[in-house]
Amino acid sequence: MDSALPESKTGLFYLKRVFGFILLMAMAATFFYSAYTKSGVEFRGFRLVDTPNATNAFDSFQWTFLDLGISSMVTAGVIARVLIGFEFMLGLFLLFHIYLRKFTYKAIIAVLTVFIIYLLVVILKQGNSGNCGCFGNKVSMTPLNAIWKNVAMIAVTVLLMYIYPVKPYRHQEYVGMVVAAIGFTVPFVVNMMYVGTAPVKYANPIDLNPLYQYTPAPAVDLRKGKHILALMSLTCPHCKKAAYLLQVIHREHPEIPIFIVLDGPEPYLKAFFDETHAEHVPYLFFRHTKEFEDMVNSGLKKGDHGGVPTIFWVNNGMIEYKSVYAYYQLDPKYMVHWLNAK
Repeated sequence: MDSALPESKTGLFYLKRVFGFILLMAMAATFFYSAYTKSGVEFRGFRLVDTPNATNAFDSFQWTFLDLGISSMVTAGVIARVLIGFEFMLGLFLLFHIYLRKFTYKAIIAVLTVFIIYLLVVILKQGNSGNCGCFGNKVSMTPLNAIWKNVAMIAVTVLLMYIYPVKPYRHQEYVGMVVAAIGFTVPFVVNMMYVGTAPVKYANPIDLNPLYQYTPAPAVDLRKGKHILALMSLTCPHCKKAAYLLQVIHREHPEIPIFIVLDGPEPYLKAFFDETHAEHVPYLFFRHTKEFEDMVNSGLKKGDHGGVPTIFWVNNGMIEYKSVYAYYQLDPKYMVHWLNAK
């Protein structure tokens, strides 16, 4: 490939090209790895598999868009997949040297700048703690560490603009279209969209009196009015995911009356909140396991199985809906509609 700038082919010329090529491949690998670790799949040997750890990484990534004000779980899922696809596409564009100076370098700087702004917002809202999710669950990075990583990648990209300015080659536009189509399609293929986010309709009574027979009791009367009632165990990984999502919804939609009832060993309480950030959602640590299990099982239909997290949509002591698939059916769009329904 020819340089975009006339330059005698001296030793320095070849040194810059070799060094630039190495940096370019490192950048491509970084984008591939970032997309892979957030995609919701893993490789075992040469097989692509879905694992709970990988799924957790994707769920956490898509829920960040609910945290930014997106009101639909489906919309958040589409945006997450598109961004993962964009990262994958940038890696392919670097690998195949597609419009480096005209598009790819500029797009990298633009997207990394957006990521930096987002991470600054996260630090302002939640502090510099926890894993930012830039590399899923594979590499834990605080938001500040991720900002420095993105600044370094921008610096490398600017350097590449000067030492590795490759001219477009013939039929590059067709290669670019094919590569872009592959990049944006892969995240939707390897992690299929779940669109059944509506809760399941129920018509079961639930006895919430045990919550008020002991102290402390809930500050709100859950037996009156509409409430999203989540029954969770402190040691349940799926409960932690649901609690994390509920705290996002509570922060973005404070008008939705969410209440969490927690059961389990008290020493796990702090770790539960450290992981879920759900301590600001109204909750009760309920120390009476038998009564807790009775509430969980009160919503069972024929063919149902008990277990937590159990999330009921309660109206005046009646279960009107249940999030059967836990956090997948915690869509704020449906919650708001349910609250406003007469």
